[in-house]
Amino acid sequence: MKLGTVIGNVWATRKEDGLTGLKLLFVQPIHPNGTPIHSPIIAADRIGAGMGDQVIITEGGSARFITPDTPLPIDAVIIGIVDSTEIERGE
Repeated sequence: MKLGTVIGNVWATRKEDGLTGLKLLFVQPIHPNGTPIHSPIIAADRIGAGMGDQVIITEGGSARFITPDTPLPIDAVIIGIVDSTEIERGE
């Protein structure tokens, strides 16, 4: 799992049947301190994340199984909207 920030929307009028009803969002993966990790990714969203939200994403094979019946053709999915984080830093 990774942290990320929603930075945009993706609209696709034509997409695979299994993706119907899924919102697609641009997510910038981030380090715990908020700095970007690498290029933004497109993640499927079923939980209602929006612009500027900090989210938890999962990628790869596990992202495909967000529905119990059929694996979906996706590489990343938003699995949580972050309320807060706390990181203890050693000195």
